Amino acid sequence: MREHVFDQAVALELQAHGSFSGHTSPAYANMVGPFGGISAAQMMNAVLLHPQRLGEPVSLTVNFAAALDPGPFSIVARPARTNRSTQHWTIELFQQGETVMIGTAFTALRRETWSVDEEAMPECPAPEQVPLGQGPIPMEWIKRYEMRPIAGAMPKVWDGSGDTSLTRLWMRDNPPRPLDFVSLTALSDVFFPRVFVRRATLVPIGTVTMTVYFHADSAQLQACGEGYLLGQAQAQAFRNGYFDQTSQLWSQAGVLLVTTHQVVYYKE
Repeated sequence: MREHVFDQAVALELQAHGSFSGHTSPAYANMVGPFGGISAAQMMNAVLLHPQRLGEPVSLTVNFAAALDPGPFSIVARPARTNRSTQHWTIELFQQGETVMIGTAFTALRRETWSVDEEAMPECPAPEQVPLGQGPIPMEWIKRYEMRPIAGAMPKVWDGSGDTSLTRLWMRDNPPRPLDFVSLTALSDVFFPRVFVRRATLVPIGTVTMTVYFHADSAQLQACGEGYLLGQAQAQAFRNGYFDQTSQLWSQAGVLLVTTHQVVYYKE
């Protein structure tokens, strides 16, 4: 069976000195550099592949310090502190000898306890009842995802008529792929910039920092299979060149899998 395009994109090779080597993927190209979600997924993969890893991901924070150029890169993931059931990581991505991305991660051995999803999944039509989105911006990475917007789709006309930043949509890899922590990291970033939706105006943007909080364990992700995820995203404030974005992703069964937060730069 042919390897999925996502697995090709996030593939890393362990080097003799302990770092990982990788390569950007033209299949996930964005307006400038690669899709940020695929870069975050590569950082997550470096932790998951590390021979010293303890437990499963609970959180990942990635700071995009500079634009990633097409070509090879290296990632250094280091367990900064390991306790009995938790582990704290520092992650750094280098290209041509310079730091491009900086990250931290937290992994842990989870144990079954009292649990509840306080943020309930909104009532929405089934994925099969929602048409595929037709976005006006033909970036290559968009082709890698099946997106079915319910509300807050990308504007079809850039006329400044937007009045809310809220988006809801069904999503999954294209072609479908079983869900895991690496692909979930990338899926957490598929939302178009909130400033586009809120203003219906195209402006230069760039994600500065992104944090993903994983609420599900590997068994819950495996139960999702190749099914759709329901995503919801909204900004809280746009001010002086930066806006934030909060989002949630649920499984089709209504399990809250992740919550995410971003800060994004925008320019008039």
